[in-house]
Amino acid sequence: MPEILIAACPPIGHVAPLLNVARDLVVRGHDVTFLTSARHADKVRATGATLHPLPYGADFDDTSLDADLPGRTETAGVARINFDVRHVFVRPLPHQAAAVDELMTTTRFDAIIADAFFLGILPMLLGDPASRPPVLTYTTTPLFLSSRDTAPGGTGIHPGVGALGRLRNRALNVAAQKILLRASQHAAEIMLKALAMPKLPVFVLDSAILADRLIVPTVPEFEYHRSDLPDHVRFVGAVSPEPASGFVAPPWWQELSGDRPVVHVTQGTIDNADLGRLIEPTVQALADEDVTVVVTTGGRPVSQLRGPLPKNTFVSEFIPHDVLLPSVDVMVTNGGYGAVQRALMTGVPLVVAGDTEDKPEVAARVEWFSAGVNLRTGAPTAAAIRRAVREVLEDDEYLASARSMQRAYARRDGIAEIAALVDEVIGERRLRARAQPAHL
Repeated sequence: MPEILIAACPPIGHVAPLLNVARDLVVRGHDVTFLTSARHADKVRATGATLHPLPYGADFDDTSLDADLPGRTETAGVARINFDVRHVFVRPLPHQAAAVDELMTTTRFDAIIADAFFLGILPMLLGDPASRPPVLTYTTTPLFLSSRDTAPGGTGIHPGVGALGRLRNRALNVAAQKILLRASQHAAEIMLKALAMPKLPVFVLDSAILADRLIVPTVPEFEYHRSDLPDHVRFVGAVSPEPASGFVAPPWWQELSGDRPVVHVTQGTIDNADLGRLIEPTVQALADEDVTVVVTTGGRPVSQLRGPLPKNTFVSEFIPHDVLLPSVDVMVTNGGYGAVQRALMTGVPLVVAGDTEDKPEVAARVEWFSAGVNLRTGAPTAAAIRRAVREVLEDDEYLASARSMQRAYARRDGIAEIAALVDEVIGERRLRARAQPAHL
């Protein structure tokens, strides 16, 4: 029975997709240990995996980062990226690495799957490959990997094309790594030096490429083309949650079967503390439109919505997307990577308004591939939302692009392809071990 270690940073957006991977590996007969926050103990155990909690120095509650990290709320854009890399991802590195070392002394793991932002795996990746199990990194964001064909990851800037475009890409990447995000690189280098580790051979946000495989949980059709993409980067398709069970339809559910287009608006389950950023202006924008509006608050009490609801608007704290999206014509979202991919898997075009974390990159890809409208802000006006929804409903190109994406996703099974990659790297390691001379 193969022994697999999965390591993830505490935020649920990093943990949730790997829970689905863990569940599948357990079903396939693997013995899975999951290293993450103790807050997710019940979710981990539900997959059949064994939880190993992160130590205090590596654990944190992502829902209270602004309160726990003074100064974070005063940052935005590049400054926020530097702040989060230094304080959220680099600072826990030695504690994460110690937890991995502790597990390695008691269990002979056949493979490790690590969240790409779990930087505690770096000491292992910078050491002797022969002395460790194969490592697969898993990106929970659009691919940020530096390339001559793309602008720096995290900026939300579209790729430059042609010879001049490549020159622009190069200039932007140099500026990002050497100037704008130098603080992030410097923080990682100082931490690794303190641990007596070699200097990073790549930019810190590219460090997942040091693994034996870098798993990208999407389809190539929803990622920028990179002519210099390393061979061990693997697209696997979306990693979807288990189908919903036990869903009880609200009394207004039959409204979705009417003749009017259905518009769904969500701010996800994390960036939803202020429903006035996207949900409320969307409700206002579409109040007099000939559409049916379905709002989900991501677990927030419905009572947090201010003002009376228009007659065409229906609200629920949560509705499983696999149940709701087949009835939706346009989805308005703040750009969560998972939610956007679920919409495209169902052939639903989008209006995206996001400006935190990786959301500008998600929105940029929606725009680049003509699958929807990018509002280029996290707090759009009602007028901007109304124009965007009308544009998506009236221009068939958006629906055609979303349907094309739907066909691309349908050709892949992300969970199964990850399991195959795990078997692949384990098999490669065993072949090398057999080929090794007996006296070495």
